[in-house]
Amino acid sequence: MTREDIEFQGEGDVTLRGWFYPARNSSGPGPAIVVTHGLSGVKEMYLDDYAEYFAKAGLNVIVYDHRNFGDSDGLPRQEADPVLQYRDIRNAITYAITRPEVDGARIGIWGTSYSGGHVMVVAAIDRRVKAVVSQVPGVSGSGMLNRAVRPDFLAHARAQFDGDRLHRFTGGEPTMLPAVTANPMDQAVMPAADAFEWFQKIPERAPNWKNELTARSMEMAVEYEPGSYISRISPTPLLMIVATEDAVAPVQLALDAYQEAREPKEIRVIPGGHFDAYEGVGFEESASAARDHFVKHLGV
Repeated sequence: MTREDIEFQGEGDVTLRGWFYPARNSSGPGPAIVVTHGLSGVKEMYLDDYAEYFAKAGLNVIVYDHRNFGDSDGLPRQEADPVLQYRDIRNAITYAITRPEVDGARIGIWGTSYSGGHVMVVAAIDRRVKAVVSQVPGVSGSGMLNRAVRPDFLAHARAQFDGDRLHRFTGGEPTMLPAVTANPMDQAVMPAADAFEWFQKIPERAPNWKNELTARSMEMAVEYEPGSYISRISPTPLLMIVATEDAVAPVQLALDAYQEAREPKEIRVIPGGHFDAYEGVGFEESASAARDHFVKHLGV
């Protein structure tokens, strides 16, 4: 059976759209996982590869675009509100358990990059979640800002946030920033060189992706500290997957957060940078580790 186009209501009655991948070789209600993408991402950016991989292992999979992105509704377009995004994950769980293919007692969540932080929050507050995988996660907005923006540029960045707030308050359109840039010295939400190189390949695969985010998206990201929830995930089993050279979601921040997590927990360290997890050997390592975690803790 091929994937099915789906839609369901997110927080505030925003319609979210994505795909449902039925578990292969399944004879009855089985486990399901909700899979979500990172900052500025859309579902076509390799989440279909992960979903197919998990479905072959006997897992039902729900993949969707975050509100304001891709095929999902929501305004302002290209605005990533982390709180609304993680609340939408909880709505996706609710949608999942209404499907006849799904055993609502066996729900997992998988998030990568920005959503790697979201799933920590959801796993900590929603006990319907029975297993969680957090891949190359952004765990600290303030920590990422201090590493992504030069100290002498911080005052300018904060002034830009303040100016955007005033502009929107008086009826203006949101200020837009590039998600990535060719020049690491230029302002962008993800100024790392490997981010620009990776996203250059994306339009062919994901024509819905746009190289822009609202300035407020960056401001809200700076306020967001999902790693502060990590000690509350237990007793839900946690798998964290980190990349040794990750400069987008700094690996040391993730490792520090992992130390605060309680058992049961597991960490998998893969070689390369932030985006190496999505292709080639990195994909095989990250996807197989996540699959094994879900199979073990959800039962297939």
